[in-house]
Amino acid sequence: MNLAPADLKKAGPAYDLAIAVGVLLSSEQVSVDTSQMLFLGELSLDGSLRHTHGIISMVGLAKDKGISTVFVPAADVREASLIKGVTTIPVSSLSQLVGHLRGVESIPGYVADDVTIEAAEELSSLTNLALIKGQEHVKRALEVAAAGGHNLVMSGPPGSGKTLLARSLPSILPKMDIQEALEVTKIYSVSGLLPQDTPLIMQRPFRAPHYTISHAGLVGGGRWPRPGEISLSHRGVLFLDELPEFGQTDLDVLRQPMEDKVVTISRAQGSVTFPANFMLVGAMNPCPCGN
Repeated sequence: MNLAPADLKKAGPAYDLAIAVGVLLSSEQVSVDTSQMLFLGELSLDGSLRHTHGIISMVGLAKDKGISTVFVPAADVREASLIKGVTTIPVSSLSQLVGHLRGVESIPGYVADDVTIEAAEELSSLTNLALIKGQEHVKRALEVAAAGGHNLVMSGPPGSGKTLLARSLPSILPKMDIQEALEVTKIYSVSGLLPQDTPLIMQRPFRAPHYTISHAGLVGGGRWPRPGEISLSHRGVLFLDELPEFGQTDLDVLRQPMEDKVVTISRAQGSVTFPANFMLVGAMNPCPCGN
């Protein structure tokens, strides 16, 4: 097997199925033209295909490269079918795929419907601004911030409702269109946070990291760069409670992503750019004593 380019390190189990098909082709157990096919998925020891992270992003790239047919684990077919213009074929096991490639038993392509999108749109936010009584001046500020996509800092004593009001902000933000929903879904899929019963995220994200979060956890990073909280809150709200308790470096590093709407993480192996278009909401007490 040749995993070119050789100087680019590979990670993750998504190559399992492609390697298995390559072995079958080279040993002439299967004879088929795979130039317009992409094989994705993790193989278990019994030959069944398991759920694999980042399927929607890989299928989207396949479409951009002009690949017409993508074979994915059956558990991920609803997620993969969100990318239009590509034939998505669900595979349960390697033996089933071999039967399909040999022409013994064809696997029909998955036909997506709009039920998933409609069901996602019916979901309501856990905290609705309409259910909060009082604090009219703060609610007015939230409405102005939501209308213009502005950032916001709330200052007040403990128990005055800062966190509750912040959590209600996504309930008055506009609904995401399908393109925004796909952007958010790709980020959560790559991060392994996409629920299997929710292939498409239609609700705007709300992320509230603790002030002890690491630098890499906030902006992204690691040996193999992964999205941080600012990317997980893309098209949504990033809430920093107890704002003065966050480290000075962590707050300073937010400036460029807030201006550019993206964050670039550079490592020796290369650089990765993640989207980071979010609303920043902070909350703080007037004094360290809380009064």
